Amino acid sequence: MKKNFSKWVACWGNATSITDRKEATYAKDLTLRYPIRACFSGNKLRFHFSNLTGTEPVTISEAYIAKDAAQSINGAQSAAGETGAAPAKNAPVKNAPTQDAPIAITFNGSASGTIPAGEEILSDEIAFDVTAGETFNVSLYFADFTQMNAGTAITGPLSGGKYSYGNFAKAASLPDDLTRKTNWIYFLNTVDIFTEEKNFALVCFGDSITAQDWPDYLTLRCAREGFNNVAIIRRAVSGTRILREYSCITYAAYGLKGATRFPIEMNVAGARTVIVQHGINDIIHPVGVEVNKFRPWSDMPTADDLINGVRTLYIQHARKLGLKVYSGTLLPIYGWRTYNENRDIIRIAFNTWLRTSPEFDGCVDFDMAVRGHDDPKRFAGGFDSGDHLHPSAKAYEAMAECVPEDLLQ
Repeated sequence: MKKNFSKWVACWGNATSITDRKEATYAKDLTLRYPIRACFSGNKLRFHFSNLTGTEPVTISEAYIAKDAAQSINGAQSAAGETGAAPAKNAPVKNAPTQDAPIAITFNGSASGTIPAGEEILSDEIAFDVTAGETFNVSLYFADFTQMNAGTAITGPLSGGKYSYGNFAKAASLPDDLTRKTNWIYFLNTVDIFTEEKNFALVCFGDSITAQDWPDYLTLRCAREGFNNVAIIRRAVSGTRILREYSCITYAAYGLKGATRFPIEMNVAGARTVIVQHGINDIIHPVGVEVNKFRPWSDMPTADDLINGVRTLYIQHARKLGLKVYSGTLLPIYGWRTYNENRDIIRIAFNTWLRTSPEFDGCVDFDMAVRGHDDPKRFAGGFDSGDHLHPSAKAYEAMAECVPEDLLQ
């Protein structure tokens, strides 16, 4: 049966923030390649590119899309077995097709596009048939010196890409000796697909907990359980806070504060609902200027500060966009290097509001899913990554499993 494609829906997306300030902040003669797994079918694509945190224009010299021999998402989940973890991205696929001829991504008809400092651009619509479960590659080439200030680090069984020295944007495969893997997503912000009316996007907004694995495990769960009409869009940056941001290069990669991020990151075609899991960094960062001059005690919020921030910065804006808003509770922090009882009192009070406030359409109780039964201040056994703040892979799977089905249907 021929499908009726009628609207744009984001099928892949990440936040764009300030990259970690290293000794080298420029690249030249560089290819980036990112695999995109299509969660539903369509016949056109368009690409959002962001230089939101850059201070200089960035020129994409060439950009291409091409189908690849990568496994389908359903195949990846099947091969993953009980754990839901996808196999290695370069694992051979039996009887897999070779990469199709690449198709140029254009910008107002031009093969190259310039993203002004602090701005985002949208490519032309590209005719490109995609079948749900397929993987296609987005390859970007930067010929001249390029400021690499706009990007986000993400992890998970479906996340990451590669970079190569040289122009290999049209190549079917990248040369092993000039290529490395990366978890930094530079400039490519969102991919939209022209698809069926029934399809929609679910946005996951947060910090490092969401920049890590649970959105990928939620995507795998959707494929496994037959929720075939939803795309999981990640809008998350490690270290970000609701109420404040840093102005020093040491903590620049912790990114923009919620008031700045949220209106920009809710630009998601076909979005129906947002899950907000944010605020733990507001609680754990302040240590006093005698310890760290950039992290004064005056930054420490009360639970009411966090509540008012979520209410005015997130809920009110989401309602203007017609989005449903689900809260996500904050995870245990007992044992984290800045843990003290007062911080946990704030977390618990904030969680109580997140669970009970009628201002939300519902709550995704991540805390309940990963905390210990005997000691709810700690992670359950096997659920702590080791730093007492970030979950283990097993715990990230549990977070994905606790998302209510009505968000996915």
